[in-house]
Amino acid sequence: MRTAHDLVELARPQIHEVQLSEAQATINAADVLIDVREPDEYANGHIPGAINIPRGVLEFKLTATPELAARDLQLFIYCKTSGRAALAALSLKEMGYLKVSSLAGGFDAWSAAEMPIAKPASIDFD
Repeated sequence: MRTAHDLVELARPQIHEVQLSEAQATINAADVLIDVREPDEYANGHIPGAINIPRGVLEFKLTATPELAARDLQLFIYCKTSGRAALAALSLKEMGYLKVSSLAGGFDAWSAAEMPIAKPASIDFD
């Protein structure tokens, strides 16, 4: 029986993982930057310009959103530590997306390197 970690390790050789040192250039070249973490994780801070499409609905959302359906879009994906992003990148590759990459080390590596972080503004009820 395989574990989630086993699945991630099987996915890694089949995808393109970008090291943190190359991440900003890859983000700049990307058509879409996707944070596949859960909405509460995204709300606590995300890479500027990222849209949030949680891992659990990623394939459905891309299929149902015409702007994201083109298989030649340059997609850059990240999650907390890179496991969910690796699985997502492999899934999108299997769906026929041709230019998918993910961030090695994920958002944890990004924030540890003190890279820019965006946070949605709090709602002020006053």
